[in-house]
Amino acid sequence: MSNLYFIVPAVIISLLLFAHAVNKIKTVALFCLLCFTSTWLLAQKTIPADSSKKTIPTDTVKKVTPVDTIKPGNGPVKQQLKEIKAAKKTVTDSIGNQPAKKPFIDTTIQNKYGDLLNDDPKFNKKIAIWKPFLQGVAENAAINLMDRYVMHLQFAKVDIHSWGRNLSAGPPWGNGWKWDQDRFGNNFFSHPYTGSLYFNSARSNGYNFWQSAPYVFVGSYMWKMFGENGTPEREDLINTTFNGIFLGEIFYRLSSNILDDRATGGNRVFREIAAGLIDPVRGLNRLFQGKTSRRTTTEVYQKEPLNITLFAGVHKINTVDNTVLSNGPTDFLVNLQLDYGNPFEDIHRKPFDFFKFRTEFSFGSGRKILDNITGYGILFGNNTSIGKFSMLYGAYQYYDYWDNRTFELSTIGLGGGAITKYSFSKEIILYTGFHVAGVPFAGNSTRFGPNTSQVRDYDFNYGLEAQFTARLNFGKYVSTSVEYYYYILHTFNGQPGDNYVAILKPRITVQIFKNTSIGFEQFVYYDDRYLTGLPPIFSVHTEQKIFLSLFLEDPQRKGRFN
Repeated sequence: MSNLYFIVPAVIISLLLFAHAVNKIKTVALFCLLCFTSTWLLAQKTIPADSSKKTIPTDTVKKVTPVDTIKPGNGPVKQQLKEIKAAKKTVTDSIGNQPAKKPFIDTTIQNKYGDLLNDDPKFNKKIAIWKPFLQGVAENAAINLMDRYVMHLQFAKVDIHSWGRNLSAGPPWGNGWKWDQDRFGNNFFSHPYTGSLYFNSARSNGYNFWQSAPYVFVGSYMWKMFGENGTPEREDLINTTFNGIFLGEIFYRLSSNILDDRATGGNRVFREIAAGLIDPVRGLNRLFQGKTSRRTTTEVYQKEPLNITLFAGVHKINTVDNTVLSNGPTDFLVNLQLDYGNPFEDIHRKPFDFFKFRTEFSFGSGRKILDNITGYGILFGNNTSIGKFSMLYGAYQYYDYWDNRTFELSTIGLGGGAITKYSFSKEIILYTGFHVAGVPFAGNSTRFGPNTSQVRDYDFNYGLEAQFTARLNFGKYVSTSVEYYYYILHTFNGQPGDNYVAILKPRITVQIFKNTSIGFEQFVYYDDRYLTGLPPIFSVHTEQKIFLSLFLEDPQRKGRFN
């Protein structure tokens, strides 16, 4: 995709920061070592498409739309890819909500941008059902060995006796399991990241979203039984499964947007390494299965238009309740926002054909670097439009993670939502989003707030969440927006009671040069607690953010939806 050379450094830096935050650098380091010692990455040999390893006859290419096809003997591959890229740039949604129909696009297998609706099954064959399971076993064994012999962690010293105790613990809802005391980031980010590895053991081997999901539960349950020597914990199984599926599918989609099995030379090397850093399990599978050296004549992965926004600036953290620009540190911030897919393209949607993903890092004070991750992906939905009004509505999966000096909050959300667009004119456009979801499981900091100890400083909850966003664009020059999150959480493990948490984020950005803008955001955190046996507690904390933003718009997808 056109934003490749911008998204790759941004996402890789983000993943390395993730790794630092959750001590997962070992995964990235292992993959880098394997990639750089491989002699297959230049991909100069054409690999047959079928399992018989026979060369594909030239006339079979007639079935493939010319816009994505490399034609042997028709010039250098690099030049043909450049021409394909130029042709696809003419397929844009700059006039309406989606591109106009083009004669060279087969909409039975491609979206209206000319990209595949699904991964090509000829080049993404589904392996035997037991192989992803076996890969999960290998992943758990590798992590345990690393934890035990390199990290010297006590819980990783397992043996046949610990296995027997865990296997006799019974089902997760029974008395043989417990709610653990681990730190917030370990439970609500580290475990979901590990879950994404289990997910992609299947997803990168020909399985679709729904078929890959059970492998996350199986991998997590296996780890609880055989990877640790203590009493198995329920929340690890929950977070690893649900949020591991969420992160796993996003990593898979982003790596697909980067990969191009038609590419050769240095461009191919760059793509393979970048995609592998984003999705390490997929990268290893490609390496061992010879896909890093495979060269096809057509595109083989589903891709969607991707808009990227990068932010960098400072934020004032006010430690005094309900104040602005008062006592407190001023930290440096970096933010990455990804908008994948066009919500207003009228098309049948599979899980995560459209998603939003946000992450922010804070540097300067304290040990907390990964400040927040928020996002959602569509599971299924439909489009409708009336005149200047367009809407996508459907069911979504949500993942919210906030971990900063002021509060800790993470939720698993499953619910419904709608995203709308109304064009007042060609330049003035209003985008809105409204979502409501059930929260089967959440973690929320106690009334004392986060601390620096190594024990649990949060409660476990369930409840409801809602989100409202609105953005009014005045061309590319000025944009005003507001985001509002609201959580109703009942504590079932910790201090009994009900918690009402709201987060308000009004923002304004003004263009200063082409796709570069300067902006200001007010961040307000409201926390109302009604705890059993205690008087009500009300608090308000604010942050002020000033930043520069770089908006990288996919040339095929128009619209600042973020």
